[in-house]
Amino acid sequence: MKKEKKTNVMRILDKANISYTAKSYDYDENHLSGIHAAIELGYDTDSVFKTIVTQGDKTGPIVFCLPSERELDLKAAARISGNKRIDMIHVKDLLPLTGYLRGGCSPIGMKKEFPTYIDIHCQDHEEISISAGLRGKQVLLAPKDLITLINAHVADFTKKQ
Repeated sequence: MKKEKKTNVMRILDKANISYTAKSYDYDENHLSGIHAAIELGYDTDSVFKTIVTQGDKTGPIVFCLPSERELDLKAAARISGNKRIDMIHVKDLLPLTGYLRGGCSPIGMKKEFPTYIDIHCQDHEEISISAGLRGKQVLLAPKDLITLINAHVADFTKKQ
């Protein structure tokens, strides 16, 4: 039996003694969304969370973790993060800033610790799925464990797509 290679996210979870389940799926360069991951893994789309990195006009980089079926409300996100305005980080800036590629960005294990917000809808689930730090790999874990590990603020900053 072939041993699954651990990602940095998994090693961080192991070191913190946080229980998780790792799952792999076939990803497609044209479908790097959380919705695609949910479909491939057979999860509800509202339990697969995507990670979005933004730039605040006052605070600098800010990370938002939200259900894949929802959209970041930029005005609400700016307000809760203490900014007048936030903009999405350009894809070319994502890897140098976070250490992750688009489609494999995780709120765990970025190059630096940035202010992080997780959508209030995480509390609707016993477990949520987030990127394991590689395209085509997810980890399923308890939201409370994720919140504690990454020192996230729980807030309402999304809208339906």
